[in-house]
Amino acid sequence: MDVTGTWDDPAFAGRPLPAPDGLSAEFWAAARSGELRYQQCPACGHRQFYPRLLCTKCGATPEWKVASGRGTVHTFTVVRKNLAPPFDRLTPYVVAVVELEEGPRMMGNVTHCDPDKVRIGMAVSAYAVAVDEGIAVPFWRPQGSNGTGRG
Repeated sequence: MDVTGTWDDPAFAGRPLPAPDGLSAEFWAAARSGELRYQQCPACGHRQFYPRLLCTKCGATPEWKVASGRGTVHTFTVVRKNLAPPFDRLTPYVVAVVELEEGPRMMGNVTHCDPDKVRIGMAVSAYAVAVDEGIAVPFWRPQGSNGTGRG
C-alpha cells in the first residue's frame, strides 16, 4: 500500500484525526509503514476487522495479518451535502464498505475517480495518507488508478 500525501493537503486538512488506543495502535502504525492489516484467529481461522480483543467467532485472541490491499466495493453512498466542516468543502465524496480479498470488510472513502462512477463490485486498491510519523489513514482508489485526481 502506497503512503502518499499528508494530512495538511487541502483534500484532507481539517478532517478528524484517528485516536489510536492499545487495541488499534498497531493498525494505524502499520498503515504508516505501508501495510493494511486485519485480524485473524489462530484457533478457528476467522478473519475480522475492526480490531477487537477477542475473535468474534470463538473467543480466542486474534493475531494481526497483512492484507493484499485489494478489494471490491461491497456497498457505498455518495455524500452530496454535508454541512459540517471540513466535509462541507469535500462534497461530493464516496463512503464505501470495501470487502478485502481476504474477507473482512473495511469502511473508507473511495477517491481518485468521479463519485458517480463508483459501483458495487468495483475493484479498488488501498493507499494511505500520512497523519504524522506514527499514523496513516487508509483510503481506496480504483485498481489501476495512477494516483491522481480528487482526494
